[in-house]
Amino acid sequence: MQLSSPERICLAGQNVDVLIIGGGINGIAIARECARSGKKVAVVEQNDFASGSTSRSTRIIHGGLRYLEHGEIALVRHSLRERERLLRRYPHLVRSMQFLLALNSDQHTLMRSPLAVRAGLWLYHRWAGAPATIRNHADEFERRLEAGNSWCVYRYDDAQCEFPERLVAEWLAEAAAFGAVVCNYTQALEILCQNGKVTGARLRDTTSCREFEISAPQIVNASGPWADFVLRSSGIGSKPLVGGVRGSHILLPQFPGSPHNAIYAEAQDGRQIFVIPWNGQVLVGTTEVADSGDPGKTYPAPSEIDYLFEGFSRLFADSGLTKNDIRYAFAGVRPLPYSPGKNIAEVTRKHKLHDHAQDGARGLISIIGGKLTTAMGLAREVARKLGIANEEPANVLAAVAPANGIESTLKQWAHLVACRAQIPECSAEAIATWHGRRALAIACAASLHENLRRPLCDHSDHIVAEAIEAVMHESAVTLADILLRRVPVALGPCWSETCSLDAATRVGAVLGWSPGEMHNQFERCEHERRA
Repeated sequence: MQLSSPERICLAGQNVDVLIIGGGINGIAIARECARSGKKVAVVEQNDFASGSTSRSTRIIHGGLRYLEHGEIALVRHSLRERERLLRRYPHLVRSMQFLLALNSDQHTLMRSPLAVRAGLWLYHRWAGAPATIRNHADEFERRLEAGNSWCVYRYDDAQCEFPERLVAEWLAEAAAFGAVVCNYTQALEILCQNGKVTGARLRDTTSCREFEISAPQIVNASGPWADFVLRSSGIGSKPLVGGVRGSHILLPQFPGSPHNAIYAEAQDGRQIFVIPWNGQVLVGTTEVADSGDPGKTYPAPSEIDYLFEGFSRLFADSGLTKNDIRYAFAGVRPLPYSPGKNIAEVTRKHKLHDHAQDGARGLISIIGGKLTTAMGLAREVARKLGIANEEPANVLAAVAPANGIESTLKQWAHLVACRAQIPECSAEAIATWHGRRALAIACAASLHENLRRPLCDHSDHIVAEAIEAVMHESAVTLADILLRRVPVALGPCWSETCSLDAATRVGAVLGWSPGEMHNQFERCEHERRA
């Protein structure tokens, strides 16, 4: 069985109502919101969707306890509302997770007293519409803390999105279903203006190096840490809008006593640090270092890796791990508002919408800031700024289904679909976990041919049919797009070069790749995975 990849959409000469530059979680959320309101939308991304800051985050969906401490109450309440909406609408991708807040009792201040902390956590729960049931001890974790230190440990609830890349892929498919034109590997070279108003943009298809223009009376610069780069290339404005902050992370293997809950603590210098179970591994982050370089070429400094491992070791001194056990490190740049003279910790985490009318570019809006949790809320705000009438969704304070209830439903569904689609139950469950409402269509497609039912590699539950879905409906172009951002099996603890080669061969057989193309796709995927 062979299928052909869909042809790339040509935007040359097209007229759209709204052009969105940037295909991270904010850009795709905005495209989805505008398209569902009936606007003719195009969204372009210079690399692959979700390949920038979105895929280099700490992968939590949270209100932000630190923001509460800094007095950003409105941001915390907004974030908590958005967290609850994500939990209810995307339960296969966004899951509740218990967090443990560990504070060193030797550093108590009035704002860090047990009473103040419990009061803050009570408010945190109430604003989320959750029962205010907080216990201030976690004995199992306390026993594993470094001997000789005195800690206070508190429990609270937040959420995790293990794969925000999948959330972007789902919104991307929804935006396209509403009529949006979505183009990755398309670089914005220049925003075009005439008589003080934007008229469109000059773009380049980086796969063919062809340059062309598109007309649009409204443009959203949602390129995140690249926002100033886009503006400078167009000669718009003179002052920087983004103060880039690099956040680095390290990945460690699981170890005896690995945390089942997420740990929010403070590193040796008092800054926040998270230790989170993620994808069969342990994720440790993050740092905050000013970074004004190319966001696509940012990497953790050795000092940041040392800092993160030392912070981890303060909490888990008996883990038995050394720095040699670090599987890999990665960094992303957060596009915080440019705030010269301010300490990074003092810069607001609330996003800003910058209207460029005074810069001679009426109709252009730049998004500064934003985070995974608030992407849908930001999209609604941008849509209103563009003149699209929409309303805030009603708050539903019904209890979120317990995780074990969701897992039970998945297992029942997997049993039924496995029989119908002739695939193992573990594969049916894996498909449901990552693809939600599209899972049944993928499973049914798998039933059509044995090549579609093959696992992506010999030890994976995920199958070739998911990769084909990524190409046909989620704009994946390369094998790296598939394995890192649509069916992100290559982020798992046991993935290797052999796995990538198996996947290239099996996916290529269905898509009709030549042996040379299979090898090129394999090499490109491994290069990106190593980076």
